[in-house]
Amino acid sequence: MNKVYCVSYDLNKLGQRYAALYEELKKSSLWWHYLDSTWLIATHETATQLSNRLRQRIDSNDYILVIEVRRNSDGWLQQKAWDWINQNVPV
Repeated sequence: MNKVYCVSYDLNKLGQRYAALYEELKKSSLWWHYLDSTWLIATHETATQLSNRLRQRIDSNDYILVIEVRRNSDGWLQQKAWDWINQNVPV
C-alpha cells in the first residue's frame, strides 16, 4: 500500500528550477498539487527515499520537507482536492 507524503519546499536561488522539481514529483505513482509550494505524493518509497530523489532536483541552498500524511485534516480547498485526499490518504 502506498504511503502519502506532504512535500513542501522553498527554492531560494535566483531563477528557481521549478520545472525540474515538478517533473520529478510527477514521476510518483499519484500526486496532488493544489497549493503553490505543497504537493501530496502517494508512493511505495520511504520519506528518505523520496527526499533523496527530490533533492537531486534542487539547489544546495533550497529547502524541502517530506512528511507522512494521515487523514486528520481540515482546510479550505476545492472539492476535487478533498476528493483526492479522501480517496488516497490513509486514515
